[in-house]
Amino acid sequence: METTMEIRDMSYFELRLQELLIESYPELAKDQDFISARGDLAVDTYVDVIKRGDTHLEASYEANQVLFANLPFSKMDLVFKVVCDEFYRDIANDELRSFAEQMLPVCQEVFDKYELHKDFEDDEMYDPLYTELTGTIQIWLEEN
Repeated sequence: METTMEIRDMSYFELRLQELLIESYPELAKDQDFISARGDLAVDTYVDVIKRGDTHLEASYEANQVLFANLPFSKMDLVFKVVCDEFYRDIANDELRSFAEQMLPVCQEVFDKYELHKDFEDDEMYDPLYTELTGTIQIWLEEN
């Protein structure tokens, strides 16, 4: 028996954004309204840039600026960095990503102590956050 599913066509830009969100912002990855709105803005930007006579390369650049604008600091990227940098001896390479995904909710309480912003990597509190995440993951490993 064959089942049919209605699959909404996604633009190239929506697919690019969704790929980034799955990788770096899992908390936003299922927000279809956000993805659609950003994708539509990127398509409109691309078309406008082409209409004014610029190249496809310039149009892609400007569309990507709109698509990825003002995304927050990625907690997932930082947890993955901590896992890769500090725990690579304890966790198999092919399990690093899934382990980092498992640690993200474990680390949420630590993130809640910090005022994260888009450019947090340059903030003086980045190193203390990194250290605290390392300790939280180490304690979790020892207890589990």
